[in-house]
Amino acid sequence: MGMALAFTSCKKQQSQDDVLHLKPQSKMALNGVLPPSYSLSNWMGAIPNTTNIARLSIPGTHDSGARTEPISGTAKCQDLSIADQLTAGVRFLDIRCRHIDNAFAIHHGAIYQNLNFNDVLNACIGFLNSNPTETIIMSVKEEHTPSNNTRTFEQTFDSYVAQNSSKWDLGNGIPNLGDVRGKIKLLRRFGAGSVKGIDATNWADNTTFEINNPAANLKVQDFYNVNDVNTKWANVETQLNASNSDSSNRLYLNFGSGYKAGIFGIPNINTVSNSINPKITTFFTNNTSGKYGILPLDFINASRSQLIVNTNF
Repeated sequence: MGMALAFTSCKKQQSQDDVLHLKPQSKMALNGVLPPSYSLSNWMGAIPNTTNIARLSIPGTHDSGARTEPISGTAKCQDLSIADQLTAGVRFLDIRCRHIDNAFAIHHGAIYQNLNFNDVLNACIGFLNSNPTETIIMSVKEEHTPSNNTRTFEQTFDSYVAQNSSKWDLGNGIPNLGDVRGKIKLLRRFGAGSVKGIDATNWADNTTFEINNPAANLKVQDFYNVNDVNTKWANVETQLNASNSDSSNRLYLNFGSGYKAGIFGIPNINTVSNSINPKITTFFTNNTSGKYGILPLDFINASRSQLIVNTNF
C-alpha cells in the first residue's frame, strides 16, 4: 500500500492464540525424515539446506512496523512487535522507511510509528544470533516524503548494511535456505545503482502481477483496495493454489491485507482482515501440506502462523 493509506488501520483482534510458544508438531519433513521437535522460533532448522526459499510456506506481516496510531482507526496494522513477530514464526517483514535526516524512520503513510530502522535491525539481528538456523526475508520500501537529506535513499540503506554486513544477503537470486541461514535476505522495492537484493522495483499497483528478472522470478498478489471481501479472498486463494502447483522456483507473495472505504470514505482495514484472516485459518486447517509461498498478513498471531509453518513438514 502506498501513501494513500496514511489513514488506514487494522483493529486489534483479541485471541488467546497470541501466545507465542505453542507445542511443537511432529510431521514428515521435506526430505522424508521425521524432523526433531521445533518451535516457532527455529522452525527453519527442520528444513534441509538444499530447499529453495521459494518452495516454502512462510508467514509474513504487512506493514510490519505499523503499531501506532494518533487516533483510533488511523494507522495500526500489527499487535506484535518485530521481535515478537519473529518469535511467532514470521520470516517475512514488510518495512516502510521514511528517509529523513539521512536516516530511516518507520512510517505508515504520513504517520511515524515511533520506531526507526535501527530498532528493526536490532530486533532482527538479535533474533538471528539466538536462532542461527533461521533467515528473515525483508522487503524495504521508501514511504512518505523525504526530508533534510544530503544523500540518496540507497546510500542511507548502504550505511545501515555496513554496520553489520555479515548479517545481510544482497544477492539478486532466490537462494537455498542453507545459503541464507542467520542472515537478512533483502527484497528491494527502492531504486539502486547496483545489484542489491531481489529486485522488486517493478511493483504493480492493486493487482496480481509478475516480476521477471534474469536472476529471480516473482508473482505477487497485492489487491489492497477492496470493494468486496469475497473477491479479495478469491484472489488470495487463487495465489495460494498457484504457488502450490508451481514446480519452479518462482517466489510467490500473497498479501492477505487490504482496506475497504468506510464512513466518509476513510479506508478501514479491519473489514478486510476480519474476513480474510479466519479464511486463512480455515484454508490451512484443511490444507496441511504444500508450498504456499510468502503470506504477509495484518495482525498475525502465533496460531495462524503455526498453521502456515506446519505445511512445510
